[in-house]
Amino acid sequence: MNHNTPLSPRPLRHLSDAQRRVLTSGQLRAHGVSAAETNEHCRPGGPWQQLLPGVVLLHPGPPTTEERLHAALLYATRGGQSAGSGGSSSSDNAAAPVPNPGIPPQPTSDGPHGTPGTANSPTPPHYPDAMITGLAALALYGFSSAPSLRALDTIDVLVPRMRRLRDVGCARIIRTPALPHPATVTGLPVAPVPRALADAVAGLSDAGAVRRLLTEAVRGGHCEPAAVVRELTAARLLSRPHVVDAVDSLLAEGRAIAEGRLYRMVHECGLPDPVWNVDLRLPGGPHLGGLDAYWPEHAVALELDTRAPRQDDDALWSEYARKREILERLGITVVHVTPRKLRDGMEQQATVVRTALMASADRDPAAYVVVLPR
Repeated sequence: MNHNTPLSPRPLRHLSDAQRRVLTSGQLRAHGVSAAETNEHCRPGGPWQQLLPGVVLLHPGPPTTEERLHAALLYATRGGQSAGSGGSSSSDNAAAPVPNPGIPPQPTSDGPHGTPGTANSPTPPHYPDAMITGLAALALYGFSSAPSLRALDTIDVLVPRMRRLRDVGCARIIRTPALPHPATVTGLPVAPVPRALADAVAGLSDAGAVRRLLTEAVRGGHCEPAAVVRELTAARLLSRPHVVDAVDSLLAEGRAIAEGRLYRMVHECGLPDPVWNVDLRLPGGPHLGGLDAYWPEHAVALELDTRAPRQDDDALWSEYARKREILERLGITVVHVTPRKLRDGMEQQATVVRTALMASADRDPAAYVVVLPR
C-alpha cells in the first residue's frame, strides 16, 4: 500500500466532521490499517500524526479545537480497555471512513471564541465514562469569564477513579468515584456546570478569576449557589481563603437574584403587597426571627431558603426549624421558598402563597407580634 491508495471508498466530503478526522488505533484496524501502516503514516513529514497515545489525527496540520476535544475524549475512553487486551472500546467499534492518506481532509473552522464548529455534524459520538470538565467545559457552556478553547493548553476529562490513564499532551485526567450525568454541548459529553466549576477552581489561584467564574454561573442562570457550594465542599476546596471569599460573594449574589425574583413573583402574579425584610418580636419579649416577606393581616410569613451545604448546615437548618416551630405555634403560617423553585416554578410558588393567604380566614387569629424593619 502507498500514500495514494485510498483506504475507504467514501468521498472526501464525508470527512468534514472531526469525528472522522480523529480515530483510534482500534478504529483504524477495523478499517484494515495495521499498526505498522499507522506508524508509517505517522512518521515526521507523513500524512497523519499521533495526537495522543492510541489516537491518530488524519491530517498533518495543527489540530482544530474540535479535534483536540474529540482526541482527549477518545484517549480517555480507550483507557477503559484492559491493558494489553488488544480489544477495542465501544468508541473503537464506531464506524468511520478512513481517508486517503495522500489527500488529507480539510479541518472545519472553529466557531467564535474557539467553540467547535457544528457544520455537517452527524449523530453525536458516544464516549462511555468520559466527559469534558473544568475550564474547557465552561468555555463550551459559553462562559465569557473562562478562557477560550483556543487559549487552553490542556483539556480536562473526567473519568472513573479506577481508569488507568496518565496526563499526556492536551489531555489532563481528573478522576471521580461517581461520574455525574453529562450534558451534551455541541455534540460532546460535558460535566454539569457545578462539577465543571469545581474542577476549574481546583487549578486556579487567582481570586479574581475564581470570583468571576462563580458569579457568572449564578448571574447567567447556569446553576444555583447551593449546587456550586456542594461541589466545592465535596472537592475540599473551602479550606482555601480565596475560594471562601468567592463563595461569600457568590452567596450574596444568589440571594440578591432570589430576592429580585421574589419581588417579581408578588407583583407579576397579583399577590397583595407584604412588608419586606422585617424582624418579628413578641411585645416586650424575645426576638422571633427575620423574614423576607410578611403579610400581617393574614399572619403569613415567607422565608427564602438560601442555605448552602457547608459545614454549619445542620446548625443553620436547626435554626430554620426552630424559628418555624415558634412562629407556627403563635398561629403564623410560614412558607419556605428556595431560589430554584422561584426560578423554575414562579407561578406554582405564587399559588402556594396565595393559598396560605386565603386559608388565613379559616384559622384562629394569630398572636399579636411587633413587626420591625430589618
